Amino acid sequence: MKLFEIESYKAWAAAELEQQKEVEEAEVSMQEAQDYPDSITESAMDEFRRFEEELESMSKAEMESLVNTAEGARKMGNLMEKAASIASKKYIEAALNSATASMKSAWKGISSGKVHPS
Repeated sequence: MKLFEIESYKAWAAAELEQQKEVEEAEVSMQEAQDYPDSITESAMDEFRRFEEELESMSKAEMESLVNTAEGARKMGNLMEKAASIASKKYIEAALNSATASMKSAWKGISSGKVHPS
């Protein structure tokens, strides 16, 4: 009977050990199964961050380009305004000089007493 008891105990211990190994293997498999979605999620988030950084960089470059273009257009507008102002002043000056010359000529004609033949 003692021998039977020892054999039963050994079989029970072996079964217990086998069951413990299976439990540990199942726990490892479960952990791997839980880690897989986490890994995929982390990978997707990394890809999203890279995409976001790239998009932000492109947007920033485009904005800087637009700002530079707008600044150039503003400067060109200021230069054109100054050029138009200078041209206008020169035109007015020339018109005044012409009118003055005409008036002087007319006064000379009146003061000399000469009448135009027409």
